[in-house]
Amino acid sequence: MIDLTQTLRPGDHIVLGQACGEPTTLVEALIAQGPAIGDLKAFIATSFSGLFTPETAGAFRLSSMGAIGALRAMTRASLLDVIPVHVSQVAPLIAAGVMPCDVAMIQVSPPDAQGNHSCGLISDYVRAAVDKARVVIAEVNDQVPYVPGETIPASAIDVAVTVSRPPVEVAPAKIGPTDEAIARLCAEFIGDGSVIQTGVGAVPDAILRLLHDRRDLGVHSGMLGDGLVDLAEAGVLTNARKEIDRGISINGALIGTRRLYDWAHRNPAIRMTPTSYTHDSGVLGRLSRLVTINSALEVDLTGQVNAEQSGAAYLGGTGGQVDFVRAGARSPGGASLMVLAATAKGGTISKIVPALSGPVTSARSEVDVVVTEYGAARLKGQTLAERARRLVAVAHPAFREDLDRAAFEIARRGF
Repeated sequence: MIDLTQTLRPGDHIVLGQACGEPTTLVEALIAQGPAIGDLKAFIATSFSGLFTPETAGAFRLSSMGAIGALRAMTRASLLDVIPVHVSQVAPLIAAGVMPCDVAMIQVSPPDAQGNHSCGLISDYVRAAVDKARVVIAEVNDQVPYVPGETIPASAIDVAVTVSRPPVEVAPAKIGPTDEAIARLCAEFIGDGSVIQTGVGAVPDAILRLLHDRRDLGVHSGMLGDGLVDLAEAGVLTNARKEIDRGISINGALIGTRRLYDWAHRNPAIRMTPTSYTHDSGVLGRLSRLVTINSALEVDLTGQVNAEQSGAAYLGGTGGQVDFVRAGARSPGGASLMVLAATAKGGTISKIVPALSGPVTSARSEVDVVVTEYGAARLKGQTLAERARRLVAVAHPAFREDLDRAAFEIARRGF
């Protein structure tokens, strides 16, 4: 195991590669050796490894942009410092020194003939951390695919740790009847030639399964899962009608299983790019028929979206939602879909609410279409009173009477 005491200093701020690009060998070393170094801070946007637990928290103070993946246990224990930041802003804030980065810990593939390592499964803010850090420690893993796109030259790496271990995998979520119902409604917005942005999970996977009869679909997304492979193998993912990057799926994070990783390895049909490209408004503005699919914890009757916190429980994060919500809503022939089940906790709580129980992640002025298993509420360009009426209609029937009363007050006031 690498001796981190030779490179880390007390008080260092560490930026870690995230999601399935998490450098697990380096994280394990950090957990083991961190207490001896002292006063370390670490940032990771998401984590699925399960290595960050209340029991390992003594090694460093951990921060993140949300409680995504296995980080939820850290928020329950009040051991995660949440930074409300769009994932697209992480790299610029690192570059500006607002989010300090003394040490970058990343995972990369073995180098190519020119000595360049692929970022492999994650490319979002990796290069920004590498460029800013005093010390770059790279876990060079021969089981990480070499995916076209963002690369790190060997000359930029101060300490290389060679390993051979399976990278973090995230199995496809189990799809239930509610997910299928939501997916059927969402699929109606996705026609031939559409460009898709989506996350990972049961609803996105269910949507992608319904698109195998489409033609010339494209992808421009911040993250992708195994459903991408299904579309490619069905022959419907060609990216042939995109105004830019024709023939290529643009992505920032591969979050899935070995099947996805093997498909992406040296595949010219995919390109991994940083958030300065995946989430850039100028780039997204060049795409027509862009359909963006994002999720929410709750939506109020005016269309405000909370994707972060439910009362005292922090459950999600800002992620890249706002950038894509705005882009999909403005794309000619496109749409921005905000998806959520109508209820939570076994049907005892409505997720269409008179007032949010947490922060506003996406403003009502940006939200386009809200989809539950009961329907799709088109909100763009509608009055607040009409928005409330349409959202009540897609709520669970058991809660509509109470929501109607709140909607009546909105209609009476006009706001």
